Amino acid sequence: MLGRSAGALNEIWYSAESCRSGEAAGIRFRLDDNVLYGVIDVEETAYRGSPLPLQQAAEDAYRRIFALLDRESYPHLWRAWNYLADINVERDGLERYRQFNIGRHDAFVVSGRLAQGNVPAACALGTTRGPLTIAFMAGRTAPTPIENPRQVSAYNYPNQYGPRSPTFSRAAFAQLPGQELLFISGTASIVGHQTLHVGDVAGQTRETLANIAALLEAASGRTRTTPYAMAELSLRAYIRHAEDYPSVQAIVEQQVGADAPVVYVQADICRHDLLVEIEAMASHPLGNC
Repeated sequence: MLGRSAGALNEIWYSAESCRSGEAAGIRFRLDDNVLYGVIDVEETAYRGSPLPLQQAAEDAYRRIFALLDRESYPHLWRAWNYLADINVERDGLERYRQFNIGRHDAFVVSGRLAQGNVPAACALGTTRGPLTIAFMAGRTAPTPIENPRQVSAYNYPNQYGPRSPTFSRAAFAQLPGQELLFISGTASIVGHQTLHVGDVAGQTRETLANIAALLEAASGRTRTTPYAMAELSLRAYIRHAEDYPSVQAIVEQQVGADAPVVYVQADICRHDLLVEIEAMASHPLGNC
């Protein structure tokens, strides 16, 4: 972690209901009557015989996740956090992020979820080492995907970004009893499908926040509550180069507010020319809904 604002929250999810913990197929999970949260770590060394071990690891991990969700009757994936080592490195003839996308996409196809349009909000970040790690949240009700009018939907990217497009929505609503959750996926300086402000971390940060503002406007047209505002968000900013932290922090504080809860983390971003990525979430009460 590079830093955090004074108002930044620890990411702890609480339930007012009794919870049950379990472990299955390498997934550690905890659930209540409405939500299942889980984490899976998959070592690529287990797939050494595959032409693309990361692709196979990603497909296997997601197929295990979907099997668990179906078995426990939480069939709808709301949010996924994907972490993989050396995300921008080319290995076995293909960038590792693109390998991951093939495996993830194929798992969605096999499970029938892609045909249903049931794709979650998500992010994919690079680490220096370690297994493929996927944290996820799922529920009994389907999420409502939100797309950004400034961007091509990720799953419609042209094939210059890899044999399979990334499988996620730009944002998503999820419903709990009396509560609406808004998940904003990892968002970067992309307009249409192209990276803008290459080499300019300040420009990328401003463009990223413009994309988040556009998502909030799109989400506010579909919410069951009042419109969402930037000041309501809890954010996590992923920064490729630690030395860019002060620049990113200054722009975020200027545009979101000095008291906004933000955690700043060093991580590689899914495209080699992206220097910063920001994800966010917020919630509104639903009254008697």
